[in-house]
Amino acid sequence: MIALRINGNAHNVDADPKMPLLWAIRDLVGLTGTKYGCGIGACGVCTVHVDGEARLACKLTVEQVSGKEITTIEGLPETHPVLRAWAAVGVPQCGYCQPGQVMQAAALLKQNPNPADEDIVKTMSAVLCRCGTYPRSLTALKLVSRGKK
Repeated sequence: MIALRINGNAHNVDADPKMPLLWAIRDLVGLTGTKYGCGIGACGVCTVHVDGEARLACKLTVEQVSGKEITTIEGLPETHPVLRAWAAVGVPQCGYCQPGQVMQAAALLKQNPNPADEDIVKTMSAVLCRCGTYPRSLTALKLVSRGKK
């Protein structure tokens, strides 16, 4: 058994220590908001927070995160400023990458509450969006950083 703390809740998972965190979150814990994209850390759609930092769940093993605080998209409160801004601006199109984008954006704003446009573009480019919602995510993050959402 491996002890995981996800969204403030303790979970003991019966898993190989080398199992990717992504699969433990989805298949063993049953939280399906974190998406599978590429499995090699190239697309960013599986972004979660580990001890407050944006990390790729497909690249971490359950052994590496045991004892750390993991936050998935389900762990963000509905009133989180990024979620409110995302809705206000209409960022999502197909929505598949949105959990990763939101988690990446929330981590950026926690680290830097008033990021420059270049910082936003660099950070958000870590999560591939086939629908091209990057301009809208930039607008949403600027709203949050200016305290308007």
